[in-house]
Amino acid sequence: MRLVLASASPRRRELLARIGLEPSRIASPGIDETPHKAEVPRAYALRLAVEKARAVHRDADEVVLAGDTTVALGRRILDKAETPDDVAKMLGLLSGRRHSCISAVAVIDREGRLRSRIAETVVAFKRLSPEEIAAYVASGEGQGKAGGYAIQGRAEALVRFIHGSHSGVMGLPLFETRALLRASGLPVA
Repeated sequence: MRLVLASASPRRRELLARIGLEPSRIASPGIDETPHKAEVPRAYALRLAVEKARAVHRDADEVVLAGDTTVALGRRILDKAETPDDVAKMLGLLSGRRHSCISAVAVIDREGRLRSRIAETVVAFKRLSPEEIAAYVASGEGQGKAGGYAIQGRAEALVRFIHGSHSGVMGLPLFETRALLRASGLPVA
């Protein structure tokens, strides 16, 4: 049985390696990630994980794994920060506040059955000074990241507390992922 990772994210590959898994194949699903009108963050993250898993071709001996991590401030979905201005704006919104990182995982087993789970983590940033925001923006680390930051990098020093899955904030909740892969018949220690 082979594992297909439906993601081009190097972070997800690194996280899988932490539980002793190396995908046999990487397939980047090209799906539209635009939120639907009035879509709430949990439903959005789950929909994207499922769509990513279904968008990837699966051979008979393959299990497909896909995930999505969404940063939400209340019901507001914070997209991936594409520009330095996006990073600064998002950090300004998150400064001194709690927000949710919702990580959804979807697995399609060899028989075509879909299983999914969600891990929701609460993250609280300290109140950030304009200088701290500017320094983080200048690092370039937040671009391309949901919510404009990477918990596994410099942003971790700005976090007052985290309640939930650290790996989920990074992009793949390992507890839930391991459980889904085991339920799908993939041997995971």
